[in-house]
Amino acid sequence: SIASADMDLNQLEAFLTAQTKKQGGITADQAAVIAKFWKNHRTKIHESLINQSRWDNVLKNMNWRVDLKSQSRHIDQINTPVAIVEMELGKNGQ
Repeated sequence: SIASADMDLNQLEAFLTAQTKKQGGITADQAAVIAKFWKNHRTKIHESLINQSRWDNVLKNMNWRVDLKSQSRHIDQINTPVAIVEMELGKNGQ
């Protein structure tokens, strides 16, 4: 919960306090250890979660346009917008 919410120190303190008050929750000593660990390793943990959730491919370029039909057999098809999207994907880090 702490890592997925990327809690700041105030949120962490409130969360751990609530956990110590829950029946069957953690002790004050355990809360202190968790808080110290989170303070020292928050950036590393956050970066690790981001890297794990990233796809192998990344978006390198994107082009788009909207076309309108100006001629058609049927009058109801004129001025019908059509979006065309072109996306170029590449490997992460290349």
